[in-house]
Amino acid sequence: AGMIRYVALLITLLGIWFVMQTYFDHRWKAISLRSWLGKQLPQHKCGNQKSCSQNYFAFKIISGAANVVGPSICFDGTVLMSSVKNNIGRGLNIALVNGTSGQLLKADTFDMYSGDINKLDTFLREIKHGTIVLSASYDDAATKMNDQVRAHFVELGSSHVSHLGFRDNWVFLGAKGLMNKSPFEEHIKNAKETNKYNGWPELLEMEGCVPMKMD
Repeated sequence: AGMIRYVALLITLLGIWFVMQTYFDHRWKAISLRSWLGKQLPQHKCGNQKSCSQNYFAFKIISGAANVVGPSICFDGTVLMSSVKNNIGRGLNIALVNGTSGQLLKADTFDMYSGDINKLDTFLREIKHGTIVLSASYDDAATKMNDQVRAHFVELGSSHVSHLGFRDNWVFLGAKGLMNKSPFEEHIKNAKETNKYNGWPELLEMEGCVPMKMD
């Protein structure tokens, strides 16, 4: 009888261990009831936490981490710029999207430490009305920044570009022809007291839903 109780206890403990390993992550957070029932969790565009309403585009912008991990830009479920796509670089990484169709128009990277600022100035000047602009910093986005380029970003809806400094992290979504300040912008200063990495602040991640341009 004692042996039977011992075996039963062992089986029970193994069962509990199996459940804990299967249905709880390493931080001991329970997964939703759908997982217990064997159903897949809903997948939202760009891996966002929530889906967007009709006539809205989902987006996610992640800045670089120090000078090691590159940024990424996703729009309407498609990754436009990332290390995997091999189209990002030090400085500012910018993607232009048609505000009505959501189609990528152009993507480019601008070295803001030792590059030619005129390249970025021309790029921003040529943006057409109704274009959505997504930008992510990597390493340093401000050394070559001048008042003229800052003014272009202000016109696109930026509130923080005027204060962007050496090795600050910055993510931004604006649009050409925007009448007000963009609600989609995050900025963190490079400060020795608060930096997560040696010489750089922590990365920024911003996601949301932006309305499509209706003609």
